[in-house]
Formats: sequence, structure tokens, C-alpha cells
Amino acid sequence: MEISEEAVIVNSSRLKSVVWNDFDRVKKGETFAAICRHCKRILSGSSTSGTSHLRNHLIRCRRRSNHDITQLLTRGKRKQNTLALTSFSYNQAPVKNEVVTVASTNLEQGLKVGNINTGSVNFDYRRSQLDLARMIIMHGYPLGMVDDIGFKTLVRNLQPLFDLVTVSEVEADCMEIYKKEKQRVYEELDKLPGKVSLTVDRWATNGGTEYLCLIAHYIDDSWELKKKILNFLVVDPTQAEDSLSELVMTSLRNWDIDRKLFSLTIDNRSTYDRIVHRIRDQLCQHRFLMCEGQLFDVRCAASTVKLLVHDVLQTSGEIINKVRETIGYVKGSQGTQEKFNEIVQLVGINWQKGLFIDKPFRWNSTYMMLEAALECKEAFPQLQEHDPGFSMCPSGLDWDRLRAITSILKFFHEVFNVFVGRKHITANSYFAEICDIHLQLIEWCQKSDDFISSLALKLKSKFDEYWKKCSLIMAIAAILDPRFKMKLVEYYYPQIYGDSAPDCIDIVSNCMRALYSGHAIYSPLAAHGQSSASESSGSIVKDRLTGFDRFLHETSLSQNTKSDLDKYLEEPFFPRSVDFSILNWWKVHEPRYPVLSMMARNILGIPISKVAQESLFDTGDRALDHCWSSLKSDTLQALMCSQDWMRNELEVIDSKSSGTPVFALRYDTN
Repeated sequence: MEISEEAVIVNSSRLKSVVWNDFDRVKKGETFAAICRHCKRILSGSSTSGTSHLRNHLIRCRRRSNHDITQLLTRGKRKQNTLALTSFSYNQAPVKNEVVTVASTNLEQGLKVGNINTGSVNFDYRRSQLDLARMIIMHGYPLGMVDDIGFKTLVRNLQPLFDLVTVSEVEADCMEIYKKEKQRVYEELDKLPGKVSLTVDRWATNGGTEYLCLIAHYIDDSWELKKKILNFLVVDPTQAEDSLSELVMTSLRNWDIDRKLFSLTIDNRSTYDRIVHRIRDQLCQHRFLMCEGQLFDVRCAASTVKLLVHDVLQTSGEIINKVRETIGYVKGSQGTQEKFNEIVQLVGINWQKGLFIDKPFRWNSTYMMLEAALECKEAFPQLQEHDPGFSMCPSGLDWDRLRAITSILKFFHEVFNVFVGRKHITANSYFAEICDIHLQLIEWCQKSDDFISSLALKLKSKFDEYWKKCSLIMAIAAILDPRFKMKLVEYYYPQIYGDSAPDCIDIVSNCMRALYSGHAIYSPLAAHGQSSASESSGSIVKDRLTGFDRFLHETSLSQNTKSDLDKYLEEPFFPRSVDFSILNWWKVHEPRYPVLSMMARNILGIPISKVAQESLFDTGDRALDHCWSSLKSDTLQALMCSQDWMRNELEVIDSKSSGTPVFALRYDTN
């Protein structure tokens, strides 16, 4: 459309749409046109044309310097769903309390877009690049998604000013984010008031590559249980034990936490014994470990139970396979299934679960398969009478043993369910459950059925190795629970040890006091609520009486002054309740028990179990997602660590928010 000099500008004050703030409406004869004030493009200005095409033009107009499109995308009076975003920017100080309101709007083309009201803020290309990298890290997307046609089309339509990045560019952005986040984690670990415990987890890929994942666990100054992935390292399965132990030690030194390490939790496999011993010996040489490293070696409780379950399934493999074949035959044809259902009704079985075949790598599904089969075991012999082709029905003895096997699996399943749904479990939570396993194994060993008793003896032999290494640290953690103190140990040990119980209780008590003395000696000032240094005019002034504080502590012990530990054990128990938080209790009582609270911080932060909730019932190692498994080792480590740090940060923010979804992602580079 051409506009001649005869055209006149129409007064647009009566036009309600905000798009007319950026267009001039002109009229020539009976024809109306809209001229963009930025690029002078001429579009239809007829009242019958609407304003959608004008809005779409302004969104894409490259000469329009102000990219505040709030009013362009708002039509009439609509219900807006708002989402609070904490805004930060790269290469500048974070903007505090800046809130971005996002409203959902539908364009004529059926697309949903964000209505972003940030005032007069120009498009930040660098920030958008880093937004993309963070999205890939957080959600585990493949780096190659930036080359996908669908992704390119989406980004181009959302923001034409954004120049698409290559895989190498987004990889570099991910590495930049990793380095900045790593520095923050380093500073956090450096400022910790207590010790750090380490877990070592083994990961694998479909291609056979193996990795070691090193995770730091600790309780921070706010008495919150935290964990951070420190390294994700590719390892050669044929590497010698010296190489693997040195790999762990190098990581500890790089993070400068070798002097802060309290314990190491690893799978309960004999192949790890020499590795743990080498690491412990190196730390003991520098006197970094308390009690000469007696509590350093912790074997994972969940992996130990999984080993016991594996032995149960392996020993019972022949009988379990009969059940699989039986169920497979019943479900193999519709006619057989219908006939079986008729028999179930005739026998009068109250059948709730239905038959199904288990998943080979999820042992809880095997337990549920057996449980469902036992419910209708009377129907299988009836089916065999009516169907000559059904010849694999378990015998009466098989069903008796299956009932015993299922009861064993049920017990372990219930133990695991105690921890399902609890994201952060402190060390005091395990003692009672592990003691119950011990007592149950003793009972199974006394069964008259040779099959069950021999199986139980095999399980108990493996469990005893775990109990020997880890019972002491779990008992001490239970004592630090103000609901139980020494009483839980005094309740279980006579059942486990019989006449030897008093001696075993004394061992726990003596270790408890030695550990307390170690904390008091290495941190004597905490016992008096004092500080060895004071801040004056922004500088640190050395306290020259630190030696006196040590002398005062030692003489107080000789004068039979009551310690924190004595006061704690003598005072009344805290009532047992479902919603009790042991970390909140110690946070409140820290001023009353300054030394014992330091000890509680270090003990309760020990990961007695290191298996993730989603892997509790898996029978193999954790597997790496295929979309990241082919990446370079340095890139993979950066992605795995950054993802863990970012997700943990969001969990903390979400837990403190009051219901409004908040995404507080850091974008500053300071």
C-alpha cells in the first residue's frame, strides 16, 4: 500500500489498543493504514483488520529500541497467573528484590507467550545464553539439543534477536557456570564449623565406562544437613588400589578438606578394604582423624541389606523361576487367564493384587510377585487338573519355602520403606532398624527348616562383618538422640549379646567419652564459649591466652567438673514424637552443650547409608544417562556437579518459600 501526501493522520486518542503508541493511523479516502513509527513499515489500519498483525510486527521490529512488550501482549481484562522470579544479571551486581511478573497470553496463532514486565530493559543476549546453559544442566538435556530444528524454530519465534549458539559454545558456557559455582562450594566448605563426611559411589554406562562419584556430607552452621557432589571421575576398573585411593586423596586435597574429613562411607565389599585402609593411614599420619580413625570406615547400610537380599534371591532362584514360569503360562493366553480367574472364584480366594511377572533389576517387584502368587496358590493345582499342558506348578514343599522366602523379603522391604520418603536422614535413625535386622537373623537361624536356617546362617555371616565395622558409630549416634541416650543401647544389647552385653555397653560408653574428649581437647575454647581471636577494626587479633584455656580445660577435668556429656546423660529424656527434629533440638541446645553439640554435628552428619531413594530396590550400580555418557570426562564432571549444586539450592529455596514457586538462579559473575 502506498501513502500519498494527500493522506491525513487520524486522531488515535479514541483507539484503546496500546499498539497505537507505536503506530500512526492515516486515512486516504476510505482506506486506513498503520505506519510503524520505528521502521516506517505500512500495514493495514482498518478497524476490521484488528491489531494482532500490529502486535506481531512490533515484537519482531528490529529498529524498535525498547523491547518492553508488556502492553503489546495484554488484551482486555484477563485473569493472570503470576510467577515470581528472582532476577539477577551477569557481569553486574545482583538486583535485589526485582520481581518479574509472567502472565499467560494466547496469540491468534495459538502460541502461548510470556508477558514480561521488567520496565525499560533491553534484551540481554549474554544472560539468555547462560539461561540456556543452566536449563541444560539442571534438566539433564543433551548439549546437542541446540542443533535440533525444532529448538531453533522455537527460539527464533520467541526472540528473533537471540543468535543461536553451537554445541561448543553452550559447552563453554556450562564450564563457565561450573567454575563459578565450584568457587562458591569451595568457600562454603572452607567456612564450615564442623567436619565433613565423604561417600564414594560407583556409576556405570551401557558402554562399560565406570565412574567414581565423591559426595561431601555435612551439617552447616544453621544445623541443616547438606550434601554436595565434589567430583565425578572416570576410573579404569583394572586400576590398582593405590591409584584409586590416591584419586580420592587428590580430590580431598584439591578441595582442602583432607584435614576436615571425619568418615568415609562406601559399599560393603571386601574389594574396598585396602582402599579405605590406605586413605585412613594417610590421614592418621597427619593426625587429621579423631580416635585414631576408629570411626572412619563406614559401610553403607542400604547396600549391605541389598547384598543380603541378593543372597536370598540367589539361593531361592530355582523356586522363584518356577513361579515366574507358572505366572507366564497363566498370562500366556486369554483362555488360560479366564479359566484361572474362574477357579479363583470357585475356590473362594479373596484376590486383590493380580498376577504379574517381576522386573529382573528391581527386587521389590520380585517380592510383590511372590506375595501375589501366594494369595492364590490353591488355584494352581486346580488349573493343573483341568489343563494337561500346565506342568510347572510348584509343589507343596515349594509353596512352604516360598512363604518363608517371601516373609524374609517382606521384612527387608519394610526396613527399606522406613527410609523411603525421608530425603535427609541423620545417623541416629539407623541403630534401631539395624538391631532389628540382627535380632531377626538370630531368630531365622533357629528355625527347624534346614533350608531357612542354612540361608539365615549365610546371611548372618555377611551381616556380622558389617555389624563389626559399623555398630559402634550407629550406637554413638543413637546416644546423641535426646529421646534415647544410653537407654536404646541398653535395651538392644542384652537381646543381641546376652551375658556379654555389659562389656559391649562399656565399649560404647568408653568410645563415646574418648570421642567427647577429642572434641574438647582439639576445641578447648568451645567448652568455655570463648573465641581464640577477636575482630578489631576489621583485622584479626590473636588471643595469647589460648594455652591458658587448654590448661583450664585439663584442670577442670581433674577436679571432676561435670562435662557437657555428663549433664546431657543425666538430664531427662525428650518425649518421643513423630515430628521430632534432632537437628532443631541440637540447634536450640547448642549454647548449653558447646562441646557435645560440636560432636553431635560431626556424628549426625555421617551418611550411614549412601544409596539414593530411587535406587533402593535396584540390584545393580547406578547408570549414567545415555545423553551425557559420551561427553568428555571434564565436561561430564562439570555437568554432574553443577546439576547437583543447582538442584540443592532450589530445594532449599522451595522449602523456605510460602507456596509461591520461586526460581532463584544466580547469574552474577562476581
